[in-house]
Amino acid sequence: MTPQQTDLIRRSFALVAPMADEAAALFYRKLFKQSPELRPLFIGDLRSQGRKLMDMMGAAVKLLDRPESLVPVLAQLGARHAGYGVQAGDYRSVGLALMATLDEGLGADFDDATREAWGAMYALVSTTMMAAAGQARRAA
Repeated sequence: MTPQQTDLIRRSFALVAPMADEAAALFYRKLFKQSPELRPLFIGDLRSQGRKLMDMMGAAVKLLDRPESLVPVLAQLGARHAGYGVQAGDYRSVGLALMATLDEGLGADFDDATREAWGAMYALVSTTMMAAAGQARRAA
């Protein structure tokens, strides 16, 4: 990721963070509408899950310019998600729901450059998590 992409992500996430609960709820609505088969993977209170999601996104955004710190956190998260039953194909659904959420939530602030930046970030997040999940499954 470029420094410009990191800046775009941080600026746009700063617009999302004050409405974190609403953004998380919108994300889950979009995810479950497009991929209802994923709903059983989410056990418990979705509000709590949403807070965790937004907290994790905020932490990732803060560490974007420090991949040596970000990648191990994402790897641990990926290994945990493998234990929850998340499959590689599920990451595509999550990415689509994330982008649709940002598009709706940010409106005109989600321009082409910002969309591309978030796509690059999600590619880093998902590939790192999937690789760690694969290693965890092989080790089990």
